[in-house]
Amino acid sequence: MDKNSIVGFILIGVIFFGFTWYQSNQYKKQREYQAQLDSVARVEQQAAIARDSLAAAAFRDSLASGAETVEAVPRKYRDSLLNSRYTASEEFVTLGNGKLELVFTTKGAQPYTAKLDEYRMYDSTDLYLLKPGYSDFNISVFAGENINTRDMVFDVAEKTDTSVVMRLPFYNGGYLEQKYILPADSYMVRNELSFVGMEELVPRKVNSFDIDWNLIIPRLEKGYSNEKQYSKLDYYFSGEKKPEQIGRGGRNASESIVSRVKWFAFQQQFFSAMMTAGNEFASADFSIKFYDEKDPDRNLMMCNARLQSELEHGQNVTVPFDFYFGPNHYRTLKSYDQHYEKIIPLGGSVIGLISRGVIIPTFNFLGKFIHNYGIIILIMTILIKLVISPLTLKSYKSSAKMNVIKPEIDKLNEKYPKQEDALKKQQAMMALYQRAGISPMGGCLPMLLQLPVLYAMFRFFPASIELRQQRFLWADDLSAYDSILDLPFSIPLYGDHVSLFALLMAVSMFLYSKMTSSQMSNDPSMAGMKFMSVWLMPLMMLFICNNLSSGLSYYYLLSNLITMFQTWFVRRFLIDEKKIHAQLAASANKPLPKSKWQQRLEEAQKMQQQALKEQQKRRR
Repeated sequence: MDKNSIVGFILIGVIFFGFTWYQSNQYKKQREYQAQLDSVARVEQQAAIARDSLAAAAFRDSLASGAETVEAVPRKYRDSLLNSRYTASEEFVTLGNGKLELVFTTKGAQPYTAKLDEYRMYDSTDLYLLKPGYSDFNISVFAGENINTRDMVFDVAEKTDTSVVMRLPFYNGGYLEQKYILPADSYMVRNELSFVGMEELVPRKVNSFDIDWNLIIPRLEKGYSNEKQYSKLDYYFSGEKKPEQIGRGGRNASESIVSRVKWFAFQQQFFSAMMTAGNEFASADFSIKFYDEKDPDRNLMMCNARLQSELEHGQNVTVPFDFYFGPNHYRTLKSYDQHYEKIIPLGGSVIGLISRGVIIPTFNFLGKFIHNYGIIILIMTILIKLVISPLTLKSYKSSAKMNVIKPEIDKLNEKYPKQEDALKKQQAMMALYQRAGISPMGGCLPMLLQLPVLYAMFRFFPASIELRQQRFLWADDLSAYDSILDLPFSIPLYGDHVSLFALLMAVSMFLYSKMTSSQMSNDPSMAGMKFMSVWLMPLMMLFICNNLSSGLSYYYLLSNLITMFQTWFVRRFLIDEKKIHAQLAASANKPLPKSKWQQRLEEAQKMQQQALKEQQKRRR
């Protein structure tokens, strides 16, 4: 590498880290400002709640003191039954089936908490997808006056082991009913919203009602960056192949949809709260906002869905819905046949096909017999390498042959050092490759063909709930980063810890690059390429993987080690250097036939050379 190249790389590095430092400071200032705004908003919210509580208390006191005082307090609703429901005390009802424990509150007749019995938080405490006070579900309908169910305390009309029925009565004898059914061994909750005897209260021109669901999802995983990266809001149109999404990558976002929506999901990295309409939502407004990593309440994101649902008129009208509170487990979601499994980020058409058709079935099959997921990843890596070995073997052989003829390539570089001799050098190189039996594309194409598999694994590991909280060696959670050293400071783009799996992966990548770089020529033009492959790429991968799934870094480490072994094996046992040299000597003075591809390449090179000469003439 010449002096200018070295200076260039140093300047690029200085600019890169300088820009990162500047962006980090700006982001820190923005977070502090946003924290101030959030603090003010929380104070205002608490003040509003306090005002409402005082008003409700005053209203209850007025009821207790007699009729004269009642008139002094403004009535919120004209319907006396609704006013009594507005000031009543809420109760809680629990349903459970061994997988999901749901607590419902009679205030708003809505889910209050959702605890997943088979999963735990990173600190081994109970995992609540809905924490107390973090969910606000409201039905808004005009029934002579605007009714918001979040303000009303329903009566518990019926309770069984698997269902609960809550009702809000009106003065005319009609009522609004919420029925929730939790089947055995399921994360799906059936919801039936019924309007009974309300045809006189709801005007004929009112043909819809509104649904508001505000939900704060807490942090549930070890690594904030990874959890935020893979959390988002999804919504699905009937008949489409996959759902739409907003907020991917931890970006605050909002979306208004005027067309019909079948279902939506507030999706955390490994768990989701979903709502599905039996007859589709008529329209929807969605928004998602992520909390800062230093949020004192350890919240991850705030999700909001404002929906409109059609309302028919009649004596007894029931509108069905389904709620899902459970894991983003591929087979579980797929079993509901609603395309829920498409929320798992497994990649596009080709990458997703590899993940769904090969990786997941293999992973699940091995999981039936082996309970150590580190061993499963090892076996999967070996199987993948064996399956693609017919593609990679040709690449390894081509690479080994290149290493054998490297002295001949260096001689050609010395023979044609000038830029104007580039065409002659290229033609000589092609002839050398042909005499040695090396295909120019033999080393590249097979490696390109296995890139989809590598990328499929890159998408699979961070999204696989099977790896969540699975221990292996020093890693306590294969779905999150591993750490052998927690730093007292944070390095931009790297983090505040040292991942040993990421470090070993980078070292193995460096060693493999050193092994393969030996076949590169000593041409000065190749110096930048050598620096890139040997030093820059391992360093970049170290920074990238330090905060990613330790299972992913472990897989890449295994893949590099197996590739190094395969390369050594091919060079040691499958390539005969003497035979290649003899082949070069035997064909040294023989004319070589030119393939059509080689002829087209030479024609293109001649045209390029001619254009270069004409350009030089114009400059003179």
